[in-house]
This record gives sequence, C-alpha cells and structure tokens, in this order.
Amino acid sequence: MERLDAAELGADLGDRATLVQFSSAFCAPCRATRRILGEVAGVVEGVVHVELDAEANLDLVRRLNVLRTPTVFVLDGSGRIVRRGSGLPRKADIIAALGEAVA
Repeated sequence: MERLDAAELGADLGDRATLVQFSSAFCAPCRATRRILGEVAGVVEGVVHVELDAEANLDLVRRLNVLRTPTVFVLDGSGRIVRRGSGLPRKADIIAALGEAVA
C-alpha cells in the first residue's frame, strides 16, 4: 500500500494516525468534513487532521486518483494509507477506520 510523508503533506504525521482531507474552495461538504475530522483528531490521542487544497496539490491528486472533494485518506503512524473514502464521512466510520490504522 502507498505511503505519504510529512514533506508531501506539508505537515507532521500523527504519532498513531493521520486523517488527510483533500478539499476545494467551493465545496460545502468539505466544511462539514473538516469539522468532523477535527473533532475526531481532537479526542483521539496521537491523531492529526491535515487538510490539503486539491487544486494546489495536483501532483498528489493525480497520484492518489482523487476524483472529487472531499476525499479522505486514513494513514497509520508510518504514513501508510489504510483507508480512503470520498464524500461527507460519518464520524462513526472515521473512528472505525482509525481502529484499523492504529491496530
């Protein structure tokens, strides 16, 4: 499985997991996704949320085949992609995916 590192993301990875969100300027579901991921990262120790502008990161968007926003990737502590999804996520699904990432 593919890995992402801090240099590619422009931010440090979480010790346990990282929630990477690709967004665009006029994406209403992106705002709700930002809130959900921020809340989860705020209550789960060692988890960080990184939001990337899709238009400003086209090389990464193409490499990861991001076709719409929001698209969310769940990375384990080493930056390995363990889950991905697009559209507005449910908080329960994010928490379940984190369980997989930190296992």
